[in-house]
Amino acid sequence: MPLVTLDTLFDPMAAEMMRMRLEAGGIEAVVFDAGIASLIGSGVSGVRVMVLDEDEAAARALLAEL
Repeated sequence: MPLVTLDTLFDPMAAEMMRMRLEAGGIEAVVFDAGIASLIGSGVSGVRVMVLDEDEAAARALLAEL
C-alpha cells in the first residue's frame, strides 16, 4: 500500500501533533524526515506527514474540521 504526503511542515512538533490528531481519528499516519530535519534543520528539508493512499481523502477531511 503506497504512502502519500499529506503535508510538509517545517516544525517537527507540529508534524507530530498532526500525526496524533489523525491517529485519534482512526487514520494511521507516520512522520518522515524528522531525524534528518534535526541534523540539518527542519527549515531546510521539512518534515513529511504521510498516510496510506486510500486514507488521504478522509485524512484531509478530518484536518479540515480543525
